Amino acid sequence: MSDIAALSDAYVNDLAEADPCLAAFLGISGHDGELTDYSPDGFEGRYDLTVRTLAALKIAPVVSDADRIGASVLRERLEVEVALADAGTHMELNAMDSPPLRIRQAIEVLDQGADTAWPELSARVRAIPAALAGLRQTLLHARLQKRLSAVRQLVGCATEARIFTEYLTSLVPRCPQMDFADDVARANRSLLDLSRFLVDELAPHAPTRDALGTDRYLLATRNFLGSNLDLLETYEWGWSELRHLEEHMTGIAGQILPGQPLPAVYAALDADETHHITGAANFRSWIQDLADRTIDDLAGVHFDIPEALRKIDCRIPTVPGSAYYLAPSEDLNRPGTIWWHVPDADVITWTALGTLFHEGVPGHHLQLGANILNSNRLNRFQRISAELHPGHSEGWALYAERLMDELGFYRTPAHRLGMMAGGQQLRTARIILDIGLHLQLPIPRGAGFHDGERWTLRLAREFLASRCGSMGGDSFVEFEIDRYLGCPGQAITYKIGERVWMHAREQAKTRHGARFDLRAFHSTALDLGPMGLDLLAAELASWSPPSEAQSQQRSAVTGS
Repeated sequence: MSDIAALSDAYVNDLAEADPCLAAFLGISGHDGELTDYSPDGFEGRYDLTVRTLAALKIAPVVSDADRIGASVLRERLEVEVALADAGTHMELNAMDSPPLRIRQAIEVLDQGADTAWPELSARVRAIPAALAGLRQTLLHARLQKRLSAVRQLVGCATEARIFTEYLTSLVPRCPQMDFADDVARANRSLLDLSRFLVDELAPHAPTRDALGTDRYLLATRNFLGSNLDLLETYEWGWSELRHLEEHMTGIAGQILPGQPLPAVYAALDADETHHITGAANFRSWIQDLADRTIDDLAGVHFDIPEALRKIDCRIPTVPGSAYYLAPSEDLNRPGTIWWHVPDADVITWTALGTLFHEGVPGHHLQLGANILNSNRLNRFQRISAELHPGHSEGWALYAERLMDELGFYRTPAHRLGMMAGGQQLRTARIILDIGLHLQLPIPRGAGFHDGERWTLRLAREFLASRCGSMGGDSFVEFEIDRYLGCPGQAITYKIGERVWMHAREQAKTRHGARFDLRAFHSTALDLGPMGLDLLAAELASWSPPSEAQSQQRSAVTGS
């Protein structure tokens, strides 16, 4: 093991001990009964770990190309963590990613039906009051330092804390431990106390302004993308991309209902019984079968899919939420899982294929699962850090949706339109709104939407409502707006990441012409592991097709 790999292993071990909730999210076992210390001392300890590791990395010898890439990935992440801490972002809350939500997820990952690890899950429930008490200390310090999040985010977190109590209560009838109901009652009281604390004691002191401004927004995008964006160029590109996409969507809609506008086509597809499945259990069976068949169709033809990744678990959560993927644990005891919330009544499926390809194969399941298995090429931090590089991972997943169109897997105009309306259009609109709101930019002349006016919440709601007709109503629009304002830069990771993947592929095609091999390009690109987008673009700029011997060797390893 090289010094870089050894340092990576040590950092992952220390990080898991210092942040068990993050460890649960990343699939690191060994701290399954613990929660993170969210007190000022806890944050200070994690900051010290980051600084110590960065100092050790600067003097560690680099002896191979794998070391060079591994060191670059770790360095970029550590430097961002230092910058975020120095800016005081650890004292902020948002309704997308905050300690209460991380605690809930740390419990949910242990909730495996008949295989639930009840002793560890119960231990985490018992630890909730202490974890939230530490968080209150940090937030009181934030109030003194005038670093509170905007009122909107505090109220959103208060709502999430109340919703969390409903999930914990739902666990009580299933747990075999006699004292679990008392543990849940104490945890719920602490969550409700936190909710009241956020609204009654912090919100009156919090700023009402949501926009970050250029400097803070650039730090946020560096965190999520691993890239130093040209924000104005990206904003203009978002408008151009949206215009081209909507022209394409109109053409596809014309194949379904000639002459009708997009909202009318969406309504017709929603009403079409051929796109309905009744009941969550039936939908789970349908989507599981589709996931299994997709893997069978792609493996060995379009992608190298290791045998260990040829099974994915599609599950329906007990509480509302959007579809998301959770990668296998390091030891593969926890399988790759798609959590897909659906109503108990009819489920509309014409947008489902794009989501499945995004969350499953060739999207997150292939990408994140391959990272876990790739111990020959990636150090431990690289293998588990995909969630810390969302520009890379979400960009790949959105690229996977579009790629499956190129490969012919959307076999009807309805499913092609579903991919664009449910994935591409919304993700493109997010670029415009996320950047536009935080920088308070003007709407370009000729956009056809309040030309020349600067973004406001009213305009953002109107704009988004016109471009997410397939996704939901007013509640979805409000959730999205809260997301952009509370977690700046996160929502643009999908489309910006996809742009980098697409550009790298087209450059490789241009360089190599007839020698370009799409399957080999994907295999090599995924073998690089997760990283920031600037580093990804630099590495893929030198890609070349493998020799025949190299291709045969890889096929033997993956079984494809």
